[in-house]
Amino acid sequence: MQTKNVEFETVDYLKNPLTELELADLLMKLNKNPQDIIRTKESLYKSDFKGKKFTNEEWIKILVDNPKLIERPIIVKNYKAVIGRPVDEIDRLF
Repeated sequence: MQTKNVEFETVDYLKNPLTELELADLLMKLNKNPQDIIRTKESLYKSDFKGKKFTNEEWIKILVDNPKLIERPIIVKNYKAVIGRPVDEIDRLF
């Protein structure tokens, strides 16, 4: 983003976890369900959550309690957000 001369703020949700409300808001901006932003290759996911059924509200709680399961980076601009992988996705915001 620095090459496009766009100001941005970095939120390290591994160090400062999101609240359930913040994550719900982020999901709305992404237009995704909680299951869509899970890092399924993460060992914690494989050992504790893979193949189990949870409601969206339960997934939000799980992700808040285990932020390393959330895909990253997530880029937010106003009322929209994208997962920054592949990097080309970021261009959709700008």
